[in-house]
Amino acid sequence: MTGRIGFIGTGHIAAPMARALARDGHRVVVSERNAAVAARLADAFETLSVAPNQAVVDACDTVFLCLRPALAQTVLPGLDFWPGQRIVSVMAGVPAADLAAWCAPATDISIMIPLGFLEQGGCPLAVYPNGAAITPLFGARNPVVDVPTESALNSHFAICALVPGLLAMLETGADWLAAKTGNADDAALYTTQLAAGFLTAMGKHAGCLTAEKEALATPGTLSLMMVDGLTKGGAIDALTQALDAIDTRLNPATQT
Repeated sequence: MTGRIGFIGTGHIAAPMARALARDGHRVVVSERNAAVAARLADAFETLSVAPNQAVVDACDTVFLCLRPALAQTVLPGLDFWPGQRIVSVMAGVPAADLAAWCAPATDISIMIPLGFLEQGGCPLAVYPNGAAITPLFGARNPVVDVPTESALNSHFAICALVPGLLAMLETGADWLAAKTGNADDAALYTTQLAAGFLTAMGKHAGCLTAEKEALATPGTLSLMMVDGLTKGGAIDALTQALDAIDTRLNPATQT
């Protein structure tokens, strides 16, 4: 059992983390930023309470920063953090140098990339620079990936942004199938479960994506028609360009 764990911000990323920790018996304090969400969390768990931002900081050994970046630069400098406190930011595009300035004199600062499904488990958690700080909290159900540099972590944020891109492709496919069958619900079920089931069953090692693709997209198959069609249509290049654009936005100093 760790000390109290606090959340500054109670949005769509903070709430699942707070629920997961409370279910595991941790004492959790969430900020009043989203009053309705905070109230629902407090009603659901005896070990979870709601407090103003500074009271969260005062009461908690570990504080997760879950604000929108534009809001963080106005809220965080006004809070009094303390030496020895552990700070974990989940805010994309907020540099470690800014966090160090805003959270001083706290120096144990990490940046983590979560998605809401960490509550159910199986969510890879990229962390810089101290994944060991996260493992006792979420590592039992979610793989913790230690990332060596802040630049590399920002590139993981770009891959995280790939998720809604994949959803957009699945949405297009489900809509196409619904137009053919006349049943939108079954089309959505078939499309989402097909993708989810396949990804769950496949390997998770280097080269697995290429191996699985090549096993399916053999000469003369419909799978190869799909891969070739996406490639010739520019979808693969467009994906790479989008990843590069996000990486450039998050890592401007590393670009040449």
